[in-house]
Amino acid sequence: MFTTDAIIDSVQTARKNMINTFVNHEATKEALINYIDVESEYTKKAAKVGTDTFTKLSNEAIKLAKESAKFDWVKATQDAVESFKTTSSKK
Repeated sequence: MFTTDAIIDSVQTARKNMINTFVNHEATKEALINYIDVESEYTKKAAKVGTDTFTKLSNEAIKLAKESAKFDWVKATQDAVESFKTTSSKK
């Protein structure tokens, strides 16, 4: 199953490994790792909000589609056509 958390974690782990490999100064390394951890945390929260919002909107769209499928389009069209017909008067 596709999960955004797994993708975010893999990207952030790769970034941490790169920092651990190429940054030698411990204070700088610690600051960068801390930044990545905080960034990962808010990115996961933003992804969750986006996913939850999309799910709610999709569910509402499905409900609307089901309701519109129940609508009698043939009868509505016939009623509309009837409303535009003119009555002719005999002289």
